[in-house]
Amino acid sequence: MAQPEKTDIEIDDIAEDAAAEGLAPEAEIEALRAERDELRDRFMRALADAENSRKRADRDRREAENYGGAKFARDILPVYDHLSRALDIVTEEQREAQKAFLEGVELTLRELLNVFSKHGIERISPEPGDPFDPQQHQAMFEAPVPGTRAGEIIQVMTVGFMLHDRLLRPAQVGVSSSPAS
Repeated sequence: MAQPEKTDIEIDDIAEDAAAEGLAPEAEIEALRAERDELRDRFMRALADAENSRKRADRDRREAENYGGAKFARDILPVYDHLSRALDIVTEEQREAQKAFLEGVELTLRELLNVFSKHGIERISPEPGDPFDPQQHQAMFEAPVPGTRAGEIIQVMTVGFMLHDRLLRPAQVGVSSSPAS
């Protein structure tokens, strides 16, 4: 006696189940097709959800890698400010008397800038005469200065910093208003 193929058994089982339930075999087949389509749809949605989760996790990992140290970077910016100010106020007489000490401070500042650069922190160093950009600059005061146009930077108090493409701290500047008549 030959064994029927598996598909024959399944079809016979479907026909028997349909007969037991009082359904026509065609109706049972349609019900199975609908169930198959529903399961296929659920499977495709699960695949899409898994892919979206993978992409989200990858994006979160990249953001954590690039911006995870932003709080620490903001906290270390005053060190840069203090070293820069210390070098800015030194007179030529003091520079000659404290040459070795000042070279050490300059080397420390340079190394700090190298570490900043290594981690994607870049300075925003506007110059007087540059246009004011509210995306990168913070206006600390506005004053009418003859020979300037409104919206030009007239003084830089502190430089700003970017971490990759995000602003860590805006450059603090003075801005020219319309010159007084």
